[in-house]
Amino acid sequence: MKQIKILSLFLILIIAGCSHVNKASDFITNPTAKEQYKRDFNVSDELFRIWESSSETAFQDSVEISLPYAENGKFFPKSFSVYSYEIELQPGEVLNLEVQTDSTKQLVFIELFEKTGDTVKKFEKVKSNDFQKKNLNFEAEKTATYKVVIQPEIEAHTPFTFKMEKNPAYLFPVSAGLNTNVQSYWGDNRDGGSRSHEGIDIFAKRGTPVVAVTNGSIGYTGEKGLGGKQVWLQDRKRGQSLYYAHLDSIANVSGNVKRGDTLGFVGNTGNAKTTPPHLHFGIYKSYRGAINPLHFVYQINPLEADPDMPESIPQKLIVKSSIANLRNKPTTSNSRILSTSKAQDTLQFLGKTNEWFHVRTTANKASFVHESLVKSI
Repeated sequence: MKQIKILSLFLILIIAGCSHVNKASDFITNPTAKEQYKRDFNVSDELFRIWESSSETAFQDSVEISLPYAENGKFFPKSFSVYSYEIELQPGEVLNLEVQTDSTKQLVFIELFEKTGDTVKKFEKVKSNDFQKKNLNFEAEKTATYKVVIQPEIEAHTPFTFKMEKNPAYLFPVSAGLNTNVQSYWGDNRDGGSRSHEGIDIFAKRGTPVVAVTNGSIGYTGEKGLGGKQVWLQDRKRGQSLYYAHLDSIANVSGNVKRGDTLGFVGNTGNAKTTPPHLHFGIYKSYRGAINPLHFVYQINPLEADPDMPESIPQKLIVKSSIANLRNKPTTSNSRILSTSKAQDTLQFLGKTNEWFHVRTTANKASFVHESLVKSI
């Protein structure tokens, strides 16, 4: 019995030692999440090469989606499925992506790339998830096309739901305000075209509270110049100064404030005396001056509901119409036909969003096909 206890302790020490060695080695070599997965789960070299090379198909795909977006499907073991989607993001928009699975043990790798050109090699990775988690968040700092790549582990075997949404980085600056309250935009002409509008105007009743859109510190409060009564809020996290102008009055604020704190009240002071009460809201970047604030505060409707999961989840679909158009978006409007399939052609099932199937052709190209054109095998 004593020998068994000693042997058990010895094995525990070996395992703990390996863990510490791996952590120390990772600190030096900085392996990718996929390299850690290969090592920690003892994936063979051959299987890993097949799995990793399958992700290259993502950069050949031309699938585009608008956010919010949701898709249901199922991961099958050793199917080497990879999912990729091109999305557009503006500065101030935050991408929130979540993969839900029936099994908490299933690993999912999520990577986000910025598109820098029109060739396969013109993608630059900007973020990846902790592969022990199934979500990714990213705040865009530039207007760009991004490619989301989702790849399950080799032995993944579970239904899934993808949820992708984008939200503004900031709170809306006028209490209870709506997007429709914005009635003057970035770049609009001012003073007969001699200058352009460096912000947005949000119209509301006089005295409506204006709030801190993020945690920050008060830089200046007072009355001067074109802006009249004004507050400057410093967002140190992003290196930005936030400008609240034409206030009717300023709240008693100084020092640090929290998101949602009242800074003042809507008015029309300064050069806005002849206009209805409104807040002029601007953002100034320390190294580039004024930037468009709209997407930092523009409210986006959340997903209304998850898409319906197919009653039975197929691995293959067959075209039942004479011709089936395969599109780059899950819609007939504002989409391109990537290719066509004919009756009895088979398609690999990837997922389903509303009445559209996400599929991959025998030529290994992803696209969307309407559910009325195919049936399960």
